[in-house]
Amino acid sequence: MSARPYVIEEMISAKAIAARIEALCRDIQKEFAETNKLVVVGLLRGSFVFIADLVRELDLPIEVDFLEASSYGDGMESTREVRILKDLRGAIEGRDVLVVEDIVDTGHTLNHVTQLLRTRRPAHLRSIALLDKPSRREVDFRADWIGFEIPDEFVVGYGIDFAQRNRNLPFIGKVRFT
Repeated sequence: MSARPYVIEEMISAKAIAARIEALCRDIQKEFAETNKLVVVGLLRGSFVFIADLVRELDLPIEVDFLEASSYGDGMESTREVRILKDLRGAIEGRDVLVVEDIVDTGHTLNHVTQLLRTRRPAHLRSIALLDKPSRREVDFRADWIGFEIPDEFVVGYGIDFAQRNRNLPFIGKVRFT
């Protein structure tokens, strides 16, 4: 972690996040209304809070699985090399799948993961990201659903960390170095 001191300024409140999740779930339920069971795949670690709130709001038969992919390590910049650290436990062939990501920045991670999962032949594969930073995109990829589009700010909270800190904040905050 950086030795430089920093403060966190609230950017998106917990109340705004909860309201947006309700709206997103209505759209997801329409998309997957005919599913026998939706496999909701959380990308660890940043999506764990988002996926928990999302699945509690969904009125669909669901199964939850996790995949851990990393392109950051403990830094603030993507290494652009996506590594799969933990794979899915279950098969997704012929199944409806929703990939849940915390933030799409350069696009490398979510692009890599969706390409990997497509090779496993799901019936339908969709993606959702709580946050999107289109100004930082290096890969032509956009999630099917976006919670909030944000400017190029380094953010923490609601599961998103800075060197494994601040995941427990109930809001999304901007990191400001002092």
